[in-house]
Amino acid sequence: MHAGFFVLMAAAASRLVIRHGANAETALILCVVVAVIYSVGIVFWDPLGERGRLVWLAVVLGAWLGLVFIAPSFAWCSIPLFFMGLRLLPPTVAVAIAALLTGAVIWAQVRLSDRFDPSLVFGPVAVMAVATVVFLELQRTRDELADAQRSAGVLEERERLAREIHDTLAQGLTSMGMLLQAAEREWDSDPATARDHVRQAADAAEGNLEEARRFVRGLAPADLAGGSLAEALRRMIEREAPGTVLRLDGDERPLAPEGEAVLLRVAQGALANAREHAGAGTIVVTLTWLDGAVTLDVADDGAGFDPSSPGPSAAGRGYGLRAMRDRLAAVDGTLVIESAPGEGTVVAARIGR
Repeated sequence: MHAGFFVLMAAAASRLVIRHGANAETALILCVVVAVIYSVGIVFWDPLGERGRLVWLAVVLGAWLGLVFIAPSFAWCSIPLFFMGLRLLPPTVAVAIAALLTGAVIWAQVRLSDRFDPSLVFGPVAVMAVATVVFLELQRTRDELADAQRSAGVLEERERLAREIHDTLAQGLTSMGMLLQAAEREWDSDPATARDHVRQAADAAEGNLEEARRFVRGLAPADLAGGSLAEALRRMIEREAPGTVLRLDGDERPLAPEGEAVLLRVAQGALANAREHAGAGTIVVTLTWLDGAVTLDVADDGAGFDPSSPGPSAAGRGYGLRAMRDRLAAVDGTLVIESAPGEGTVVAARIGR
């Protein structure tokens, strides 16, 4: 748009020199003044700020109107000035500026023409009206798109927090509850074991608090800090699912931090489902490094369920499984659920490297 303004100024100045020669000195001086003022606005666009740009636009329009009064051919420059006004001004003020520019163009055309023609009036009015409507419609669409993007961002953040709460706080609180219930049952008969359960619950509470702080800050899981995915899985299993078997297969290869965090959360959710909802006696977690991917399998011998038709046996798994799929989809991973009532469950996640 800026380049168009200067091209139109140069075209009008050339026409002025060709038509009037030395008699065009005043108009040429004012032409240079307008060009300098316009250039100052371009160079100092950011430092000017919103208020400064409005003052700059007013000065440019005033100088340009004076130039058009002396040399009507400079009315051609109204097009970039028109769009600049629409960009910087509120819609009602921009429409008023558009009307002013249209009037200046009509006056200039009538003055340059040797006889009156209705098209000299209706042509500029029609062009400016159409351009104004199109521009304002585009602006409205842009604002709606921005609102939609903001809403999508809010929803995405809510989903992220919901997944983190489900996979960290909810699971941690459940583990603490189970440990404290076990401690209560054994408090009289086996105080040492009961105190051990209480200590484990306290450790779980401390770990849960750290996880909460990290996901609020958008950081990776605490178990992954300074260690590998295999080490993080081992620590998480020891803390939240003692007795679970961890198997490692293949040569360990690097995986993006986002992918490691997702696999750790998937394992955490799958273990919680197996312990809390499936009543599993045996749980096996297998982490496998392949040539082009990393896979995580969590298999249990619990109650199982029908993945295509979740019923009472799948109570509590609905959001957890959806959260796993959402996490994996965000890193171009896949999730496969193999289960049947009474036959246990296998949760298989895969992420390419």
